[in-house]
Amino acid sequence: MPKSVISVENLSKQYRLGQIGTESIREDLSRLWARLLGREDPALMVGQENVLNKKEKGKKEYVWALQNVSFEVEKGEVLGIIGKNGAGKSTLLKILSKVTSPTIGSVKVNGRIASLLEVGTGFHPELSGRENIYLNGAILGMTKAEIKSKFDEIVDFSGVEKYIDTPVKRYSSGMYVRLAFAVAAHLEPEILVVDEVLAVGDAEFQKKAIGKMKDVSSGEQRTVLFVSHNMAAVSALTNKAICLAKGTITKYGDTPEVISYYLNEHVSIQGNYEAPPDNSKPNFTKISIKTSDTGNIHKNDTELCIDFEIYMPFEISGMAVSFQIMSENEAPVIYAYVFDNQKPLLRSKGYHKLSCIIPKCKLYQGNYFIRAHLAESKGRVKFEERDRVCGFEVVMLGKTIEWGWQKNVCVYTEDFIWK
Repeated sequence: MPKSVISVENLSKQYRLGQIGTESIREDLSRLWARLLGREDPALMVGQENVLNKKEKGKKEYVWALQNVSFEVEKGEVLGIIGKNGAGKSTLLKILSKVTSPTIGSVKVNGRIASLLEVGTGFHPELSGRENIYLNGAILGMTKAEIKSKFDEIVDFSGVEKYIDTPVKRYSSGMYVRLAFAVAAHLEPEILVVDEVLAVGDAEFQKKAIGKMKDVSSGEQRTVLFVSHNMAAVSALTNKAICLAKGTITKYGDTPEVISYYLNEHVSIQGNYEAPPDNSKPNFTKISIKTSDTGNIHKNDTELCIDFEIYMPFEISGMAVSFQIMSENEAPVIYAYVFDNQKPLLRSKGYHKLSCIIPKCKLYQGNYFIRAHLAESKGRVKFEERDRVCGFEVVMLGKTIEWGWQKNVCVYTEDFIWK
C-alpha cells in the first residue's frame, strides 16, 4: 500500500468578516475611547454607518471558507482541485502550505512542500533573479551545492537568462511566474503545490509547465496538488480530483468523473443567447446555432451553422468577430474568425447579421458549446466575450468517422463559409 504523504481530517477554516482592528495601537485606542464616551467611531469610512452605540455592535459576522474537508494524497499522485471562485480552493492550499492555520481539524504532511500560490511567491522584489533562486532554495532546505547543481537548468527552463541579474521587481508577471515555477519544480520538493498562477504564463510556458509536472509526478514519484479553472489542463495532468463548493467536498474520485460532475452541477451552459443592445460598445444581441437535427443534436460530418446578431452603437473600423467551439472539458476544438475588411457591414452603425457555416463539421461524440468574441482586429481592444452559450450534443452516424484532427486540438479551416 502506498503511503499517504498528505492526510487531511475534518478540516475547517473560519474567517471573520469586516475590519479587524486598525494598522496602529494609537488608532485602536482612539476607537476604544470613542466607544467608552459614546461618540462616533473616528475610523469610519465616508458613508459608513456608525454602530458603536447600537445593539448590532455585539454581532459579529463569520464565514466558513472550509467545512469538514477530509482526503488523503498518496506519494506520486497528482491531485486536481476544482470549483468555482470562492469555493475554498486557495484557502485549502494555504493551510497545506502552512501559510495559515485551520480553525478545526488536522493536516499531516510527510515531506517538504514547495508552494506556488500567487505570482512571485517567496520572492524578494529588491533581489535579483539569481539571488532569489538561492533564497528560495535555502527556504526549501537545500544546500548551496544542491542549488548550484540545478541553477543552469532552472534558468534555462524559466527563459529569463538575459534578466537573471536584474531585480525581480522589474520583471513582468509572466517572467515572475516562470522563474518562480522553475525554482519550485527543480529544487526537488517532495510535494509541489500549484495554484492558478500558471494562467499568467503564455501558451508555450503552460505547455512546458504541465510537462514538467508530469515528469515530477510520474518519473520522480513526487506529489503534485494542482488548482485550475482550465479543465483541459486538469484532465491532462491529474488522475484524481476534488470538487469544492462552498467550502465542502462535493465530489472526489477519478478526474473525468469529477470534471463531468463539476460541469454538470456547477457550470451551466446556456442555450441560444439573446440580450438587449449596449450603447457603450459593439456587442452581441443574439447568438444561435442551427444543428443538423432538432433539440440541438448535431449529426457528425453534417453542416453546422452559427448565427450572430451584432449591434454597433457607432461606426468603427478594424472589427473582428471570432468564436471557438469548446469541448465539455473546456478545450477548444474549432476556431474561426472574420475581419471587417472581409465583411464591411461590421463597420457601420446599427444591427448586423452574420453567419458561419461549417459544411462538414467533424467532432467526437459528446457535448460542446460556443465561446464568442468581439474585438479590435489587432487584439488591442476586446469589446465583448460570451462564454458557454449554444450548447449542443454531437452524435455519430453509423461507423466511426476518420477526421483530420485529434481530440482537444484547436484547428482552423478555410472550409468555413461566412455570410
